[in-house]
Amino acid sequence: MIGRRTTYRMADGIRVPGTWRHVFIHNFDYHLTDLFIYADGLVDCWGLVTLEQFEEKLRSGWVATELPEGAVASGHELAGWTFAEPRTWLTPELLLAEVRDTVDQLNGRPDSTDRCLAAVDAFLADRTEERREAARDAYLAIPRTRRHYALGDMDRKDWPLQVLVAGPGGRTYRPEDKVVTQEWYDEAVRYFENRAKLFSERSERVPADGPVTPTAPAIQLYESYPLKPSDDPDARALRNNYPAPVDVDGVTYPSVAHAYWALSTSDPDVRSAIAEAEQAYAAQQLAADAPRREGWEQARTAVMTRLLRAKFAQHPALARILLATDDATIVYDLSLIHYKRQQLDRPPPRTRPLRTARREHGDRHGLGPR
Repeated sequence: MIGRRTTYRMADGIRVPGTWRHVFIHNFDYHLTDLFIYADGLVDCWGLVTLEQFEEKLRSGWVATELPEGAVASGHELAGWTFAEPRTWLTPELLLAEVRDTVDQLNGRPDSTDRCLAAVDAFLADRTEERREAARDAYLAIPRTRRHYALGDMDRKDWPLQVLVAGPGGRTYRPEDKVVTQEWYDEAVRYFENRAKLFSERSERVPADGPVTPTAPAIQLYESYPLKPSDDPDARALRNNYPAPVDVDGVTYPSVAHAYWALSTSDPDVRSAIAEAEQAYAAQQLAADAPRREGWEQARTAVMTRLLRAKFAQHPALARILLATDDATIVYDLSLIHYKRQQLDRPPPRTRPLRTARREHGDRHGLGPR
């Protein structure tokens, strides 16, 4: 449930909608903070991570769902305290499921509650045990902490839903509940019939600022150091150090990274050495001690954009991988430490030129703007 808690972040000039909720981060002490969730599936828990990485953060306890007795906690510049008889309602699995639902909601896609209600409608239209079982499975797929909100009924909560998917003679998911009677079941059916009639009389509203199309899940280009091209390349082939030779002004470089570092220096001998370097990392080391060409700071993004255009024009198979990312945010995974050690100003520009190349290549092939 997002409500009024809306925010956004800018990714390569694109506004990515998001929301936030409170969590505890366990970094020595327990820190009450905001967990930011974005439509492209990235989560900020003191650093942007993918949903898969967020799951690891939960399992490791970095995002805490267990609060030990006597542990020290704080709200930044607000208060500090010690836990005494703490009680929590979340588990790593529950919080992950809630976050996945939030990503669906940010994209205007059906979340677990919507999928359950769709299964209920299918059952009411064709009341077979198979469809009831499907509705029951969909109901149990709703995070337990969110089930009582499923019908939006503050009085009945989700009781009619529990009864309907259990059926006469069945039991709800709560072991303490009694067997569902025929009278309870008939009442639940009438509840849903009246609910359907009420909803059909309402005019459908479309939020003026809602997403026209969903935001594609973010794609992370994990750091890798391939020595030769793959016969079946994946998204990592989009990385600048992937061994896809690129011809620039009559000189062939082993990769975009080689070309970038060669063009960064004004020393022709270093340029030649970089072109012959076996790995992109070696090319980067050669560039570290070489003089920068004049105006490099202003030219670097344009140079990278030009190199990526050349890469995808000269390697159609890689261009197809790029186009398959659609409008997804591309997250470049790298460590900044080695740039600082080699006294390079900063790593080369990555995602913005890559997005530009994707858009231009899509336009060229009649796929429209991204």
